[in-house]
Amino acid sequence: MRIVVAHNRYREAQPSGENTIVDAEIAQLTAAGVEVLPFLRSSDEIASMPTTAKALLPISPIYAPRAQQELARLLTEHRPDVLHLHNPYPLLSPWVVRTAHRHGVPVVQTVHNYRQVCSSGLYFRDGRICQDCRGRVLGVPAVVHRCYRGSRAQSALMATTLAVHRGTWKSVDRYIALTSAVADHLRDYGIPDERIVVKPNGIPDPGSPPPLGQGFLFLGRLSPEKGLGLLLEAWRRHPDGTLGPLRIAGDGELRPLVEAAAAERSDVTYLGSLDRAGVRDALAASAVVLATSTWHDVLPTVIIEALASGRPVLGTALGGIPYLVGADTPREPAGTGPAAVASAPVGGGSAVGVSALPIGILTGEAGWVVPPEPAAMAAALPVAAAGAAALSTAARSRYERTFHPDVVTKRLIDVYAAIARS
Repeated sequence: MRIVVAHNRYREAQPSGENTIVDAEIAQLTAAGVEVLPFLRSSDEIASMPTTAKALLPISPIYAPRAQQELARLLTEHRPDVLHLHNPYPLLSPWVVRTAHRHGVPVVQTVHNYRQVCSSGLYFRDGRICQDCRGRVLGVPAVVHRCYRGSRAQSALMATTLAVHRGTWKSVDRYIALTSAVADHLRDYGIPDERIVVKPNGIPDPGSPPPLGQGFLFLGRLSPEKGLGLLLEAWRRHPDGTLGPLRIAGDGELRPLVEAAAAERSDVTYLGSLDRAGVRDALAASAVVLATSTWHDVLPTVIIEALASGRPVLGTALGGIPYLVGADTPREPAGTGPAAVASAPVGGGSAVGVSALPIGILTGEAGWVVPPEPAAMAAALPVAAAGAAALSTAARSRYERTFHPDVVTKRLIDVYAAIARS
């Protein structure tokens, strides 16, 4: 099988889990015997472009002529079975879908964000969930609020791009939704069920989990949408030391908030930014990993890392978090805002101990989810501290069944094979 993997890499100065996932997926496919033809561009190229090329940049999200010419040559020469698209912006453009179809090549796209609808891709603005552009032909609110790169002009361009390419997106042969929440987003956009496959990302197997540690670990970007304010407010509702240690790792604009909390309480430790060895050590020292996002986080990789290490997760009931911990719950259509978590799970969640839990806490296969509210998180913290040992083995099992590279690579190859035959 011969696959073109198309991706516009984010700038190296902007840490990107999406870049990491694409690189890992290419390596995993190659190891599985798939011939991969990378069609990659990087936003880092923009700085060194000649003046004439830079002059065309404003239209490149709509139509990138150089990318279409180069892709057409690649498709003509190699006659691939499938084109697999990740991020098309700004140097590839969604027009690559049309170019592939013109050459008789079916297209798969992995949906890493909500940019079919939202100019920023996040469904998050001014510290809150925002879906003002849902259902609109043209995302005028995105222009008004400068949602794309803080620029009204660039936001207008992106909103126009999304309007122009509605038909393009609806022609994609198969969408890979990283979680059930992304699948809901695609259905809401008008994509039929038969063209959506839920397939998460995977991470390399770190090996047998170390013995369970103590306390909680927050690992990620220290920014408002990751819920640090929510977490620290919930933590302060418990006397110092009663929950065990809280370790916080990462960097970002809220670092002063974390440093102040660590100075205020003996049970809060700020670890700073960690390398891979440091992440492994922090996971080993902890019993529960926290995913306290206050936006519809698509697929926080830290949760998969936690499960691979046999650590259950306490998270908010937003975005892909319930799916990742095996606690999918019935949701209102994306954009109606977080609803109270149901008292019994569906779609693979476990009802173990639900009746004994405070209202709003849902136990899943590999962790717990709660509404993104301080009172709910505060109530869930002691539940997770007491229940970590009971879910540790299940957490590792969920990783092995759902997120191991061998599993996700086989599922991806099956997707390719299905549309290549159609």
